[in-house]
Amino acid sequence: MQEPLRARIREITGARVTYGYRRVHVLMRREGWKVNAKRVHRLHRDEGLALRSKKPKRRRAVQARQERPAARMPNERWSMDFMSDALSDGRKVRVPTIIDTCTRECVALDVATSFTGQKVADALTRVGVERGLPTTITVDNGTEFTSRALDHWAYRNGMKLDYTRPGKPTDNGFIESFNARVRSECLSQYYFSNIIEMKDVLNSWREDYNHHRPHSALGQRTPAEVGALAREAMTQRSGMTTIVHPK
Repeated sequence: MQEPLRARIREITGARVTYGYRRVHVLMRREGWKVNAKRVHRLHRDEGLALRSKKPKRRRAVQARQERPAARMPNERWSMDFMSDALSDGRKVRVPTIIDTCTRECVALDVATSFTGQKVADALTRVGVERGLPTTITVDNGTEFTSRALDHWAYRNGMKLDYTRPGKPTDNGFIESFNARVRSECLSQYYFSNIIEMKDVLNSWREDYNHHRPHSALGQRTPAEVGALAREAMTQRSGMTTIVHPK
């Protein structure tokens, strides 16, 4: 039993190199392995698979941050940001990331060489057709988000753009944490030759993140599981068979 267990741990960490022993344990339990977390931890450590995590000391903020109210239901508040990357030929690309802060679902991942405020509005419109639009989107003060085109789009759709304080990425901590996962688990694992290839990989990773990846902040459940439970609870409270998302 010991060697097959070790072999499976090596297989999982070989495919998901950023996973620690806790997520490895969750996946193994899903597969039917009757093993506790302490044993997985010991074998994971003995195999030399543990990752060191350096956490820099943070200075205490001079001013208390204004806490934003937590989202209580799906599609109440999204967080959006941009990441930068490059193709194998050196061309720079931009990757917009969007998550639902209630369920932690990745609402969208896209990629292009550049984005304007109008392109951001168009992308949000496409997502809204499939999922509905939120009440609020938390964004930073980048030019894509402060443009007139996006401001007019938000006004027409009855949405609020909630801007973070300049130079304070912690005001949008949900998306910053998510971006770190995208970087370490996806973008840093590949060399992309073109945008089409990059889109395919991002879409596959998004599917895995939403439906298979254990999320520690969600009790090791997946964002899709939490989203389904939340929507079911909303349906039961409203007494309706379908949910109409705010637009």
